[in-house]
Amino acid sequence: MSLLFFIVRRLALLVPTLVGVSIIGFLLTYLLPGNPAMVKAGPMATPQYVAEMKHRMGLDQPLHIQYARYVTGLLHGDLGESSSTGRPVLTDFIQRLPATLELTVSSLLLAVLLGVPMGVLCAVHRDTIIDHFGRVFSVAGVAMPSFWTGLILIYVFFYLLGIAPAPLGRLAPDVSPPVPITGLYTVDSLVSGNWRAFESSLAHLALPSLTLAISVMAPLARMVRAGMLEILETDYIKAALAFGLPRRRVIYGDALRNLIVPVITALGVVFGFLMAGNAVVESVFGWPGIGNYAVKALTLKDSGPIQSFVLFVALMCVLVNLLVDLVYSVADPRIRTE
Repeated sequence: MSLLFFIVRRLALLVPTLVGVSIIGFLLTYLLPGNPAMVKAGPMATPQYVAEMKHRMGLDQPLHIQYARYVTGLLHGDLGESSSTGRPVLTDFIQRLPATLELTVSSLLLAVLLGVPMGVLCAVHRDTIIDHFGRVFSVAGVAMPSFWTGLILIYVFFYLLGIAPAPLGRLAPDVSPPVPITGLYTVDSLVSGNWRAFESSLAHLALPSLTLAISVMAPLARMVRAGMLEILETDYIKAALAFGLPRRRVIYGDALRNLIVPVITALGVVFGFLMAGNAVVESVFGWPGIGNYAVKALTLKDSGPIQSFVLFVALMCVLVNLLVDLVYSVADPRIRTE
């Protein structure tokens, strides 16, 4: 099977997935209690004005007509208008998306840099104090919800120690944003040489990214530990050690190289979890991303941002899984031909 046909086939599967997600997201917003027309009309609006606003928004039409209008808007790049901000949802998304991507990517990098070595060390030092600590941390990381982890980190590093900034956004109030290049404050400030903004953005990014990283680092470390234990019991690893090859080279070279495909699989799953988990962490730290935007819209029964957030997360998960499959084909060409 050629690589081009493989990509085309996976892209074709993207269409029914997104259609199903759009239907689920559309129906869920209408099953939630509340009235979007009342939100847009305001709390002091009369029943007549609310009914008029409902007619303007098309909420008095059958669901299939509303869904058809919603899909037509999506095909034309129209995600609707937010009742809470009064602006197009697409405009709000474009403004807030860089913050979410910066938080997600930094959390993923932090989870990999900490989770993979932890899993390897636990496997190499099996049934020692290191292994016991790693397993306790893994269980605790999975058991604790991300909002609780975030509150603990805020209490310790901001309230008790005073070494972390207040969880109120991406920059300190007295620091101006860097010149917009990518929308990622840490990258833009570094490229433009704005060291004050770089220091402030990095400090504000530390705790929320660590919170998200802990929630996914635990299962990643457990997966790496289990895979490494299995690889260390294989004949070729035992033979390499028996021939006197350096233990560090065998473990961190030959054995770890065979964990590439399982780690890539875990990263694909982890990225989708991070995109969805952003909503809680962003709310805790006041992070101005699309997750915080969707949570506020949910409390106000603002259907446009909720539907768009669900659809966007699904799209990112599908695209990341497609990227994972492509990396598979590079790491192991046999997967592409199966």
